[in-house]
Amino acid sequence: MSNRYSRQELFLKETLPFRKKRALIVGAGALGSALAETLVRAGTGGVTIIDRDYVDWTNLQRQQLYTERDARDQVPKATAAKQRLQSINSEVNIKAVVADAGPEELASLIEEQRPHILLDGTDNFETRFIINDLAQKYRLPWVYGACVGSQGISCVVIPGETPCLACLLAVLPAEGMTCDTVGIIAPAVQMTAAFQGAEALKVLAGRKEEIRRELVSFDLWKNTHSSINISSLKKEDCPSCGRQPSYPYLSAERRTKTAVLCGRDTVQVRPPEGRQFHLNQLASMLEKQGTNVKTNGLLLSAVVSGKRVVLFQDGRMLVHGTKNISDAKKLYQQLLG
Repeated sequence: MSNRYSRQELFLKETLPFRKKRALIVGAGALGSALAETLVRAGTGGVTIIDRDYVDWTNLQRQQLYTERDARDQVPKATAAKQRLQSINSEVNIKAVVADAGPEELASLIEEQRPHILLDGTDNFETRFIINDLAQKYRLPWVYGACVGSQGISCVVIPGETPCLACLLAVLPAEGMTCDTVGIIAPAVQMTAAFQGAEALKVLAGRKEEIRRELVSFDLWKNTHSSINISSLKKEDCPSCGRQPSYPYLSAERRTKTAVLCGRDTVQVRPPEGRQFHLNQLASMLEKQGTNVKTNGLLLSAVVSGKRVVLFQDGRMLVHGTKNISDAKKLYQQLLG
């Protein structure tokens, strides 16, 4: 056990640099599970993982912590992750939270766990903007990451020093593509997690001077890679990180709203304000998967994951065949990110 971290310490020239550090990972899917394993193997003192979902067969192709037994038993991802990670490194204090990562839940965990860093393992921008505002409010660095198809993107946000995610809206890829609409290959996950994980270790080791101050993106299939210097993109009037922050993404108006329709086996999902939707683009992506899609320019109708969904131009979605709000919201974010 005394030689466990010897190769890491040889590189960092420091003994047990992460033992007193704590991280909060939001999401235990592909990126979240890879990031959790990186930090646990590195000997991070405490790792908290929050995720609302359970392990499914479709996860096993790219989510490295999970097994066929987890999928067969539909084990919550956070629970399955903790079980696997604890067997990898019993020295790390691992906390699994099976819950939706809303503003209240995340704020409570931040105040309880006092993490040194937040890590993005989510699959939707709504949660990322919540993380972004909480990171600014509590003055915590966080690492953004996203991947779909063969593409990935990542950057580090340090309150008071770098632009935040809201500042970077103009250079972020357009929403609409998700793993459920265009698919994903495992190497895209591993590469994105490698960029995120390396920056997380720099932050936890206190190597601020070595942190990358760029937005990195790549496409492994098309053999492209780019880096954008983001230092000039910080906005003084940004509502999340500017001179007078209001943290708008923590407000109720900016959250997805759900309701079971009276007398019907249907859940209505309404998006946060300010989102734009392209029905034709979504219809095209679903049709490429072999999904039968009907659209008339005003709404889109399709059967996805055994549920009939109807999406309107204003972003409202009706999910028929269920009264489970959590399942409806999950399906909504799978389709629209």
